[in-house]
Amino acid sequence: MTAQTPVPELWRSLAPLLPDGFEPAVRTGARWWWAGPLDVEGLGLGALQALATAVSAYASSAGRREQVGFASDGAAASFASVSHLRVNGDPVRGFAPLSGFRRSADGWVRLHANYPHHERALLAALNISRPEEVDAEVRRRTSADVEEAVTEHGGLAAAVRTPEQWAASEPGRAVLHEPWLRLNLEAVEAASLPSGRGGILAGLRVLDLTRVIAGPSGSRILGSLGADVLRVDPPAFPELEDQYVDTGFSKRSAVADFGDPDAYRRLRALLERADVVLTAYRSKALSRFGLEAATLRADHPGVAVVSLDAWGDRGGWAGRRGFDSIVQAAAGISHLYGGTGEDGQWRPGALPVQVLDYATGLGMSAAAVALVAARARGLSGSAHLSLARTALELMRFPGPPPGTEPVVLEPVLRGCRSDYGDLIFVPPPLLINGLQLEYRWPPPRYGSAALVWSGSDRVD
Repeated sequence: MTAQTPVPELWRSLAPLLPDGFEPAVRTGARWWWAGPLDVEGLGLGALQALATAVSAYASSAGRREQVGFASDGAAASFASVSHLRVNGDPVRGFAPLSGFRRSADGWVRLHANYPHHERALLAALNISRPEEVDAEVRRRTSADVEEAVTEHGGLAAAVRTPEQWAASEPGRAVLHEPWLRLNLEAVEAASLPSGRGGILAGLRVLDLTRVIAGPSGSRILGSLGADVLRVDPPAFPELEDQYVDTGFSKRSAVADFGDPDAYRRLRALLERADVVLTAYRSKALSRFGLEAATLRADHPGVAVVSLDAWGDRGGWAGRRGFDSIVQAAAGISHLYGGTGEDGQWRPGALPVQVLDYATGLGMSAAAVALVAARARGLSGSAHLSLARTALELMRFPGPPPGTEPVVLEPVLRGCRSDYGDLIFVPPPLLINGLQLEYRWPPPRYGSAALVWSGSDRVD
């Protein structure tokens, strides 16, 4: 397939923020390469086009002439960046032993236990003490029973549903009429954009309150474009090291307990000078510290707030925990990718990459950039995305044409030294004026930054 084959126009979600007649960014390279049941490539490329278009609009609003594009080989590699990551020559760990599909009494269930606290919640929910007891205990229960018990204990599990079962469910219906990217806009006094020395986004200050894959994978691209990105994690739930290394490029990392008065005071000082706040924690955790979108916008009208959750912010599953693999199982994607296992029996499957995470993270960053760029035209506001709504978007796309064969795309890779050792990694999936965008620095030591803006690239 040629570069002229279109991708889903996710960039149109940003239309209210773009100048009239603004053209989308251009892609080069293959249109399909995994060639599976769903248009995974289209979702990823469409989300990347949205970000590239937003960055181009930002540059234009700042009076810069920059050509922002993207290529399929770089995009494909970026959607599997953690699989390509090597630390001192070694691949990083994938899913933990207890994460994955398990047979239940009436079907299949997907578990997620990569984080130690989620593994503890899983064992407690099943009323067992040893990991090797999980298979037998899940086999004894129904999928719905496992899903609810684990969820109630603060863990993550999802019954493997068909697409039809998900569409008929209450949480499936809750996202049915939501846009992929929901904007809440208001007219404000027009303001000049942040300025600084360096990349297109130099001078932009981004407070990154996200974790796992979606938010951090998007914000690392903002950092590579020149933004001052400060990621802040809670000390009680440290990020998995491999996951942090993969997403920690071109940003700074801090650890802070906002329940501590001094840390909270520093947080408020950060917010006073922030341009963007990205959040991906559940609403209950955010509201304790005045970090939900409505409160942030009321307290800091000039800040663009972009929030992410797993299941949407409406309906009975709003505020429920969820990751890409769990959403795939619940929403029917795992059923569509199912097939015959080694035992000759049907078993569920998974997407070739965690594209729900990566596409949603790209959408977050696209919304953030477009919201800030729109300040110059007197618009400001917030945006919301969810993994479940991204899953719906994927399932709505037509699949690859019949007879489409998989294509092997050679990954674009780079190497560097870091605090974690010698790294082989995938660079950012954007081209600036025809040249590969590069990360500005490798992942710094986790939690090594202070709760202050760097100020080194900003011109106030």
